Amino acid sequence: MYSGSCLCGKVTFMVRGPLAPIEICHCRQCQKAQGTPFATNIPVHESAFVLNSGADVLKFYASSLDKKRYFCGQCGAPVYSSRDSVPGILRIRAGLINEAIPVRPARHAYVASKCVWWEIHDDLPRSEQAWS
Repeated sequence: MYSGSCLCGKVTFMVRGPLAPIEICHCRQCQKAQGTPFATNIPVHESAFVLNSGADVLKFYASSLDKKRYFCGQCGAPVYSSRDSVPGILRIRAGLINEAIPVRPARHAYVASKCVWWEIHDDLPRSEQAWS
């Protein structure tokens, strides 16, 4: 089991069970939403995610017809995203997990839109699109 929280600690959660490998997304939406060159996401089954606190401050932004990005309305920290096309899966932001995690990055998505000033220096699989 893993615990996590937003920057201010209002939103806290648990993830029950093992974690999937980290997916690195280089799409422009993730760059804008995170304020960084990429987002590091861990896909988690909705049934394994438990929101312990912060339901009252958790907000979402529908960044497309298919995708919602959930964030803390108090500190603004991104918490997870979900897609209607991939029901039952949340993509937790890896940096929110409190414990040392055993998983590592497994792949890069949307590399065609990566920041020109950020070089990828690993041999992980790359895709122009995201994986489902």
